[in-house]
Amino acid sequence: MIGPGKKESPAWDSGPPVDLPAVFIVAPTDAGQRLDHFLTGRYPDHSRSALNKLIATSHVLVDGSQVKAGRRLRESETVTVVLPLPAPPDLTPEKVDFSVLHEDAHILVINKPPGLVVHPAGGHRSGTLVHGLLHLCKELPAADVGRPGIVHRLDKDTSGVMLVAKTDLALRMLMADFKNRKIHKTYHAVLLRCPRENEGRVTALIGRHPVDRKKMAVRSVYGKYAITNWRILERFGNGWCWVEIGIETGRTHQIRVHMASIKSPVAGDILYGGAVDRRAGIRPLRQMLHASTLRFQHPATGEALHCTAPLAGDMQTLLATLREAIS
Repeated sequence: MIGPGKKESPAWDSGPPVDLPAVFIVAPTDAGQRLDHFLTGRYPDHSRSALNKLIATSHVLVDGSQVKAGRRLRESETVTVVLPLPAPPDLTPEKVDFSVLHEDAHILVINKPPGLVVHPAGGHRSGTLVHGLLHLCKELPAADVGRPGIVHRLDKDTSGVMLVAKTDLALRMLMADFKNRKIHKTYHAVLLRCPRENEGRVTALIGRHPVDRKKMAVRSVYGKYAITNWRILERFGNGWCWVEIGIETGRTHQIRVHMASIKSPVAGDILYGGAVDRRAGIRPLRQMLHASTLRFQHPATGEALHCTAPLAGDMQTLLATLREAIS
């Protein structure tokens, strides 16, 4: 359990903590490829500059020797990669604003407001949902450093229902249920351009964008299997629409990427083509995406639970404005 003021002692005497080494054997199809390009395909979540730094600091070896990033690989050579583990964040409990939809001894279900980061990362070292959860619950189980109680996440500007584990048993069972697709999630969104059909299904691999490392993209290779189902609930006079979305997988930015791929980005999503002109009369200030419901089996009792999060105020206001415009 992780709580305020508790830190695990490292099992090493000196030097930065590292993950277990990964070993790759260069296949005939990869022979002649630059080392840095080879690594980019295997570590799509890492920037090229970060991978080059690993190469320069001897965290990447070819047949046991340090080489340069531009070194051309030869068939059957061994590439060994050791990734440094991130420094554990300071998890000082803080009072953070979010509403509780359900709580018992094993789980917590909350409604995450837009703008709230789920866990510490990058430039967000405090004021996250995790800091608020520790203020509320004192101690939570952790599968990953800096993410106590977290079994799934929502993007910073996506609002809605989130499930949190309060015990080790709940953490293990809920993570397994998410992995095995036993937990069902429904989202609602305002789309900037309405599809012609009333409903549809997007099946496309999702992986890191090949150029912009902050983005995800539909990929033909080096992507993960992803399925998104959508259904139009309302069409508005300005070409926007209100949709219900169900996902069969849980990839990073999945809904935003898939809807953008069919030319119907989430309104207000500036990262994936949903930006609205500043001169427009209706202009959302964040992506209009909301995690509405979670249906799952309680990890301790087996009870079937159905939790619903009310829409954030800005989304309610936007919908009211769109409806008034066509009334």
